[in-house]
Amino acid sequence: MRILTMAEPETPPGLRAQVQALQDRAWPGGGPHDPALRPVAMLLVGDDGGVRAALDILSKEITHAGRTYRASGLSAVVTDTAHRGKGYGRQLVAAAREAIAANGTDLALFTCDRPLQGFYESAGWQALPGTVLIGGTPRDPFPSDRPGFDKVTMGAFFTARARSDADAFEQSRIGLYPGEIDRLW
Repeated sequence: MRILTMAEPETPPGLRAQVQALQDRAWPGGGPHDPALRPVAMLLVGDDGGVRAALDILSKEITHAGRTYRASGLSAVVTDTAHRGKGYGRQLVAAAREAIAANGTDLALFTCDRPLQGFYESAGWQALPGTVLIGGTPRDPFPSDRPGFDKVTMGAFFTARARSDADAFEQSRIGLYPGEIDRLW
């Protein structure tokens, strides 16, 4: 097994097709990410060249509580159904956390379905109680606590400044505003 990390547009066509097929099964009708979010693809690839798990890392600056931060988040995390239960997803999600920490990002934030909270915690992420991410745009917000959603906000604080400000991210509404394409990463 090996983990490949590359700018999403640079993903080789054969691998991209495999990832797209996995994502289409999980979220039919999805498409490419907004280039403004600098999407990075991370793939866990078997010795046979088959994609076992994939995710995308999206990044942008956010302002919260009057301070600006370099933020990233996980998007489109998926494991091939034929290979679930083998730890591949956890391995990739943990590697993504390490990659985000290594690139100078202040913090990472994303949402997941409530039943997946333990999975992400087992890969080093922490739940942010009462925290709501507001996606979309300021004129057309898309909050993670909207009716019909059962989301938990997960996060990690990498820089000293972000760690010292971590309490400001709990029990709060955070204007992520990734845009109209990736309404909520």
